[in-house]
Amino acid sequence: MRPSLLNPLFAQVTTLQGVGPKQDKLLRYLLDRSETPRLVDLLLHLPASVIDRRARPKIRDAAVGTMVTLEVTVDRHRPPPRNSRAPYLVYASDDTGDVVLTFFRAQPGYVEKLLPVGEKRYVSGTLAMYDGIPQIVHPDRVIDEAGFAKLSGIDPVYPLTEGLAIGSLRRAIAQALTKLPELPEWISPEVLRRCNFPPIQEALTRVHVPIELTDILPDGPFWSRLAFDELLAGQLALALIRATLRRPAGVRNAGDGHLRNRIIDALPYALTKSQQQAVAAIIEDLRQPVRMLRLVQGDVGSGKTVVALMAAAAVAEAGKQAALMAPTEILARQHIKTIAPLAERAGMRVAILTGREKGKERRELLARLEAGEIDLLVGTHALIQDDVTYKALALAVVDEQHRFGVRERLALTSKGEAVDVLVLSATPIPRTLVLTYFGDMDVSELREKPAGRQPIDTRAVPMSRIEDVMDGVGRALGAGKLVYWICPLVDESEAEGTEHLTNATERFESLQQRFGDRVGLVHGQMKGTEKDRVMAQFAAHEIGLLVATTVVEVGVDVPAATIMVIENAERFGLAQLHQLRGRIGRGSEASTCLLLYKEPLGEMSKARLKVIRETTDGFRIAEEDLKLRGEGDVLGIRQSGLPGYRIARSEVHGQLITQARDEALRILKDNPKLKGERGEALRVLLYLYERDEAVPLIGAG
Repeated sequence: MRPSLLNPLFAQVTTLQGVGPKQDKLLRYLLDRSETPRLVDLLLHLPASVIDRRARPKIRDAAVGTMVTLEVTVDRHRPPPRNSRAPYLVYASDDTGDVVLTFFRAQPGYVEKLLPVGEKRYVSGTLAMYDGIPQIVHPDRVIDEAGFAKLSGIDPVYPLTEGLAIGSLRRAIAQALTKLPELPEWISPEVLRRCNFPPIQEALTRVHVPIELTDILPDGPFWSRLAFDELLAGQLALALIRATLRRPAGVRNAGDGHLRNRIIDALPYALTKSQQQAVAAIIEDLRQPVRMLRLVQGDVGSGKTVVALMAAAAVAEAGKQAALMAPTEILARQHIKTIAPLAERAGMRVAILTGREKGKERRELLARLEAGEIDLLVGTHALIQDDVTYKALALAVVDEQHRFGVRERLALTSKGEAVDVLVLSATPIPRTLVLTYFGDMDVSELREKPAGRQPIDTRAVPMSRIEDVMDGVGRALGAGKLVYWICPLVDESEAEGTEHLTNATERFESLQQRFGDRVGLVHGQMKGTEKDRVMAQFAAHEIGLLVATTVVEVGVDVPAATIMVIENAERFGLAQLHQLRGRIGRGSEASTCLLLYKEPLGEMSKARLKVIRETTDGFRIAEEDLKLRGEGDVLGIRQSGLPGYRIARSEVHGQLITQARDEALRILKDNPKLKGERGEALRVLLYLYERDEAVPLIGAG
C-alpha cells in the first residue's frame, strides 16, 4: 500500500485549477504518460533553463536586445482600426522616457484590463527599438505592485510540447508545489553531510522557484539531491530483488550434459571461445546453492541465442523447463528460427507463444506446457499472462532486458520455484550502466564474431548523391543481391516539423516506380502476419529490396542480405546505427553499408558517423555513445538521460550512481526488512519514485 502521506502527490493534474481536458492531453504527451499525469509527474519535470528578469533599469538606460523589467505608468491605448492587421499599441513611460508595448491579434478588452490607463505596472520582456522608440513586443509578464513583490525575478523555462503555454505549465507546477507534504528524511545523516544535500522539500522548491540562476543546474545541490533520491530508489529496488534471488535455492538445475553435447554436435560451426566461457559460467551458476542472475552481452551476431539454448538444455537435462521472453514478436520468431532445428536434433521440445497464437492452438499449447511436454517456451509478454502455467519453470531468459520493467521480470520468475535468471543484451552496455540497470549482476561478454563472418564496408554519402546510390542499388539487384533501405519514419502524421525526413511509405513508392515489384515494405504499424509475410518473401529472394523502418533493427536474420542504405543516418543514435548495420555481414559474402546524410552535418552527427565508419566493435561503440550522448541511446531509448530515470543523468551524476548503490547495499545489510522510522521513510521513497514493485519482497521469505 502506498503511504497515505503521498496521496496528495498522486492526485491527477486535472484536480488543479485551470487544468482541463485539453491541458490533460498535452501534459500526457509532454510527460510521456498513457493516462492523466499526477502532481508528482509535474514536480519531477524539471526546468531546462531560466530567464533572468532581475535587471530593472530606467527606460533611458535599458539596453536593446536584453531582457528587462520596467516600472511604468500606462499613458494611453491605441487599438487598431477595425478589420486591420495592425498591432494594438499601449504607450507607457517613466520619468526618463517612453516605451511602446505592442500586441498582435490582441483582444481589446484583454489589453485594457491588463494595462489600465493611469495605473503603475511592471512590464517584463525583451527590449527592441522601432522608429527610434524603445518597444517590447508581447511582454512576457505584466503585473501590479502586489504581484511583483511575490516574484523572485528568475523564471524557470521548461521543456514544452506544441500547444502548451509556458505560463499554464508554470501555474500548474506552482499549485502542485503547494500540495507538497512534509516528507521524512530517507538519506542517512553521513551521506547528507558528505554530499551537502538540502532537504527534499527545499530541493524541489528551489529547482522550480529559483532564487539564484545556478539553482537549476543539474550539478547543483538541489537537482543533485533529487537525482540521488531517484538513483537510491532504483538501487534499493534492485538490491531487494537481488536479495530475494540470492536466497538459498534448494534443488539445483544443471543436468548431466547429454542434451548440450547433442546441440554442439548439431551446430554447423564450433562455439567461439567466449561462447564456451559463457556457457561454462552459466552451468556453474546453475549448480550453486543460490539462484543465478547473469547478463550475457554481446554484439549483434555474436551468438547469444545459442548460449541461451545451451542454458535451457542444461535445465531440460534435469527435467525442468525454460522460458525465453523477447520484447517483440519479430524477435521471438527470430529466436525460435535459430533454436528449433538445433533443439529438434537434440531431442528438446520447443514452442512459441505470442499474441498471435489464439483459440484452440493456444489452449493445446498451454496444456502441453502444464503437463511438462515443452522444455523451452519462447515468446513475448504473452509468457507472463495469468493463464500460462509451467510444470517446472527453472530458467527465465529475458532478451533486451532494458525494454522490460522489473514487474515483467518478477512476473516471469514467479511462474516457478527459485527460477534462475539469464539476461541477454545485444547492446553492449558500459560498466556504469550495468550497475544502474542490473545492480550487481554477473556479466559474460561475447566479444568474437562467429567464424566466417565478413567485414562490412561502411561509407557516408551526402543526400545530394542519392541518384548514384539508386543506380548502385539497381546494379546490385541485377546481380541477385538482397538490399535493405532504412528510413526513419512511417508516414506523414509522424513527420510534423521534420520536413526533410523521408518517410518509409513515400520512399517505397518512389523505389517501386523504379524497380517494380522487386520492392517490399515493412514498418512497425503493420500487422505481425503481414510483416512476417514480407520478411519471408525477402528471405526467399522473391523481393530483392526491402524498405523498412527500424523494426528490422532487432533480430531480423537474412544472411543473404549484403547491402544496407540508411537514409537520414544523422537522425539515428550510434547504438541504433550499429544495430541496423548488424543486419548485414551475417553470411559469407562481403557487405556494404551506406549512410545517407543531409548536409550540413552538426558536430554530434559528424562525430557519430565517424565512429560508425571506423569500427564494428559494439563495445567500443557503446563507450563512445555514452561519451557523446548519455545512456538514453546506448540502450536504444530516445531521450537523453537514463531510461527509466527522469532526473539522474549519467554524465553529471555518474559518481552518485556508485554512492546510491553502496547506500542501498548498506541499508539491506543493516535493515533488510526496512523497519523503524528510517525503514518507513525508505518505503515512502520507493513509492514516490515508483520503484514500489520491490516492496512486497521485503516481507517475503
